[in-house]
Amino acid sequence: MAYIPTLATKYKEEVAPALMKKFNYKSPMQVPRIVKIAINSGVGEAIADKKLMETAQEEISLISGQKAVTTMSTKDISNFKLRKGMPIGVKVTLRREKMYEFMERLINASLPRIRDFNGVSSKFDGRGNYTLGITEQIIFPEIDIDKINKIMGLEITFVTTAKTDEEGFALLKEFGIPFKR
Repeated sequence: MAYIPTLATKYKEEVAPALMKKFNYKSPMQVPRIVKIAINSGVGEAIADKKLMETAQEEISLISGQKAVTTMSTKDISNFKLRKGMPIGVKVTLRREKMYEFMERLINASLPRIRDFNGVSSKFDGRGNYTLGITEQIIFPEIDIDKINKIMGLEITFVTTAKTDEEGFALLKEFGIPFKR
């Protein structure tokens, strides 16, 4: 039998029926779902120190469970000593099983480790997508604090099929993301 992540099962059995009832959808295909989770981190200091880019790539790969890709600058910016084609960040896109696995680790293990945590802000982009900014990568249990040489932040974007922010909020709330209210 194929492996099915816990949150994928939860979506089918609890989240989708709850959203159908709340928003009076006529078809199960109308129920919003998470399409992908994109994780990215800007490493602007990598212009001066190339080693930072390698460590950032390793850390994002550890956190996500999938190899991270280096992002390159698209234009020259003289004020930042930046040339076109220089590495400036890392990103990874998670879909299907890996997406649900990452989301479960984020909700159950990483977010509770944040100091003075009282929920994440509920600011959506207007189309039902949500970006969560994390200031320190050390909240993830996969990262060994002793091997860290620089604290870096990252952004986690939940891309959904929701048409409105209200639907996106309800979807992520049902999954168990702790929003402030």
